[in-house]
Amino acid sequence: MLLVLFLIISSFFSQSQKIEGNWQGTLAAGSQKLKLVFHVKIDSVHSLYATFDSPDQGAFGISCSETNIKGDSLEMLIKVINGGYRGKWDGGNSLSGYYFQNGMHFPMDLIRVDSTILLIKPQTPKPPFPYNSEELEYDNLATGIHYSATLTYPKSGEPFPAAILITGSGQEDRDETIFGHKPFAVIADYLARRGYAVLRVDDRGIGKSTGNISNATSQDFAGDVETGLLELQKRKDIDHKKIGLIGHSEGGLIAPMIASKNNNIDFIILLAGPGVKGTDLLALQSEAIARVSGLSEKNAGALKILNKLIFQAVLNSRDSNSRYQDAWDAYLYWKKNTDTAVISSLGITDEVYQSIMKSELKKLNSPWMIYFLQTDPAAYLTKLNCKVLALNGSKDIQVVADPNLAGIDSALKKSHVKIYSTRKLPGLNHLFQHCKTCTVAEYGELEESFAPEALQIMGEWLDKNVK
Repeated sequence: MLLVLFLIISSFFSQSQKIEGNWQGTLAAGSQKLKLVFHVKIDSVHSLYATFDSPDQGAFGISCSETNIKGDSLEMLIKVINGGYRGKWDGGNSLSGYYFQNGMHFPMDLIRVDSTILLIKPQTPKPPFPYNSEELEYDNLATGIHYSATLTYPKSGEPFPAAILITGSGQEDRDETIFGHKPFAVIADYLARRGYAVLRVDDRGIGKSTGNISNATSQDFAGDVETGLLELQKRKDIDHKKIGLIGHSEGGLIAPMIASKNNNIDFIILLAGPGVKGTDLLALQSEAIARVSGLSEKNAGALKILNKLIFQAVLNSRDSNSRYQDAWDAYLYWKKNTDTAVISSLGITDEVYQSIMKSELKKLNSPWMIYFLQTDPAAYLTKLNCKVLALNGSKDIQVVADPNLAGIDSALKKSHVKIYSTRKLPGLNHLFQHCKTCTVAEYGELEESFAPEALQIMGEWLDKNVK
């Protein structure tokens, strides 16, 4: 028995040594293609473990909950995404198998690679800097949240006009790091060189900031920004009459939320900020993403209608217990009133829909989602009296430029704002990059982090209207 056990252990260790390495494949889900990388390793006690990267989505170092090798088969389970990979190993540099998530399976082969190469992001600022960069720590005593931030400001010329950068949806660090890009570091660097102080903050629960986001909404995040505003107002080197907010995506909703009730805000800059209600914004988003993914106008339009019906059903539900049934009823209504050829070409079946809804129901039930779906930016934009600049890229598929800029413009005409401008910038995506395919997956493939012309427009507008 001891000899057999020794042989089994020796065999496993030998296999583990051979399969150790970086394994890369391409996941094809519909018309979307994502690069996936598994890093198979052996720990100090000769146990096999793995981590998982999705570079195109900006996700790195996700731990696999289980890594098992049985004969010529490798299994890597990723509990946090309810998925993983299973494949047969040829004993060399290839694995043949499939990726799975939420009950769905996608054929995918892996090949051994020496390393994974990330594109260089040349705009990321590097020291030495011709301005001061100060690390700040401060607290909200009412909520008990501790914040960590960076304040950049010129070496002379105080008091300085200042801006607080507000990140988009999801937990972001102070640089709004995404797909290897650090757009907020780029913006802060540019504005500090032009004579402005810029505060950028780790979101609650990220980096060195504390706090829980499980029940947080945009209103709570607005409170986080207001805490930063109070911190700036304590400083003698900041011009308290010239403090503003620069918000990207959801941050472009939070900025007017704050400024609509705070007369101390001198200006706001909305970068791809919402101008229509949440249900409309997300429905438009689904249509735009479908189009750049290669779907026909008819099919993309059908998806937009389906998503609008689902979001509205979720919003109108009595409580969380009834949302699944209400969303199911919305789907059945769409199915009944949609061309069967369109449904077939989209590959939507009752089973597929139920699987997707079960995996997404928790997200749809979240306080953040319910708040976002019911929020109309016009309710805040019409109450503004500060200066406003709204920018959006013509190729943005997350906050579609035309309807959102039109919504912002319409609301500002009803406000007390005397100085405002809305501009659509040609060829730029949601991150204000010059894009080619203009898909979400392309964000990480591009070297550019933030278009120079967008930076220049912000700088010149601030020089003219604030500085």
